[in-house]
Amino acid sequence: MDTSLIAALGLGFLLGLRHAMEADHVAAISTFVSRERTLLRSCLRGTFWGIGHTAALLGAGIAVIAFKLRIPPEFERGVETCIALVLILLGGHVLLRTLSALSLHSHEHVHDGVLHRHVHVHVGPNAAHDHVHLFADARKPLLLGLLHGLGGGGALVLVVLTTLPSPTAAFLYLLVFGIGSTAGMLVLSGLIGLPFALLAGGAERAARALQIVVGVVSIAIGVFMLHSA
Repeated sequence: MDTSLIAALGLGFLLGLRHAMEADHVAAISTFVSRERTLLRSCLRGTFWGIGHTAALLGAGIAVIAFKLRIPPEFERGVETCIALVLILLGGHVLLRTLSALSLHSHEHVHDGVLHRHVHVHVGPNAAHDHVHLFADARKPLLLGLLHGLGGGGALVLVVLTTLPSPTAAFLYLLVFGIGSTAGMLVLSGLIGLPFALLAGGAERAARALQIVVGVVSIAIGVFMLHSA
């Protein structure tokens, strides 16, 4: 194998790792991982996202290579708008799910002959469970990965295909890039899921606070993408 192709494939893997760390990807996978309580389930979410992302890139890449297609900027902007809207919906869902588990409770007691009333926030029961529903867990992150694979970053990768010496080299580059992005998302989802797994032992209020942060950040990134589209 030509050394220049080896270098290109190595660069593709590193770019795939970096691609997984983009803000919209981090926000998207965080909305899924925030509901998990084990590292295994969190890593599975990221892996399924990466598989969907790679599948979209390979499908689009084959079309570009075989039929000499060109991805119009309008299509790319449309996909980016869809991604932004999905991020806003996912963030809103996280917030609604988290806030619905909170309840206000008024507690009265007498202190030094004076009646006091305190309002406490109670966290509802945690419905999370540890066993894995493989296909049910795969569906949503897989679809989101497919959508992201057609977005701006994916379109830039497809442009690189025109600079490679052969269709085989272009396909290998896409495959290696996809493997890199899947590996990056697996690691990223594990890192994001780590605090939720550590807090699963009883620090439910802290976990809920983190979920609220995840929801707000996802909505903010979605709104920013809409504004930039």
